Amino acid sequence: LPLERWVDCEYALARTAGLPLIVSLGYSARDVATLGPRVQPFADAVELSTHYVGEDPGPMVDAIQAAKDHLNVPVFVKLSPLGRNMARAAELAARAGADGIVAINSFGPCAAIDLETGLPRLAGNGDGWLSGPAIKPLAVRCVLDIARAVDLPVLGVGGVSVGGVSRGVDAIELLMAGASAVGVCTAAILRGPSVFGRIAAEIEAWLDGHGYASVDAIRGLALRRSWPAPPPRIPAVVEGLCNGCGLCETSCVYDAIQVAARHPALDAELCCGCGLCVTRCRPGALKWDLEATPAGGVG
Repeated sequence: LPLERWVDCEYALARTAGLPLIVSLGYSARDVATLGPRVQPFADAVELSTHYVGEDPGPMVDAIQAAKDHLNVPVFVKLSPLGRNMARAAELAARAGADGIVAINSFGPCAAIDLETGLPRLAGNGDGWLSGPAIKPLAVRCVLDIARAVDLPVLGVGGVSVGGVSRGVDAIELLMAGASAVGVCTAAILRGPSVFGRIAAEIEAWLDGHGYASVDAIRGLALRRSWPAPPPRIPAVVEGLCNGCGLCETSCVYDAIQVAARHPALDAELCCGCGLCVTRCRPGALKWDLEATPAGGVG
């Protein structure tokens, strides 16, 4: 939409919701200096996108400084995982005066091809950007790295979805990784705005079911836990949960796991501790036990 449409209509309309409004701006310092005063009357905060500024941190730093010079609201910086060192980028953003970090943006460019015509399935030159559940592991890793690197609020974005199974757990995972808040975009585009309430309800139900009073109890939980150190450990078997599907056995390229009568048995001599079987186990019969040595079922 043209700038005039945003300033004359959209921002004022958004303000009627009675919720804080974060205005997204990009990309250069000159753009931010020009646009900042125009959006100032509507914005409770601004988000600076770094999606198209490349790997050189200079333009990002200049844009932050321009925003701080021309606005009197919090300035968040949205980082794209385009090969950059995310922790280093966050440190530079903090040094330049950013009030928070948003991670991550979509990943790409990507493409999809129509098999019948050999032409791109997307408009224009066929470029697209990957978002949704596919990028959630990347978002979690980036949030972890950034939360460890800087003492700023991190807004976790990327991979929070709504499906047949409750996906409020996607937001829970980002919060445990160190996010202060979670953003949702793709799910709302695909399913409509009702997803926000559904995800919020799923978060509340998960917290109640696990005995947590609020999200404050789980924010940064993964940062406070001791992660397993080398040498690799083998997973523990949770008795009674295996459904006999055999996905763990199929996926183990080391032949370290056998499933018989709904009971996985791991060979400690063959297991390299990669954890692939844990990620494949849908009923949760395999897990990392950080408190004790692996339980029964270990050969």
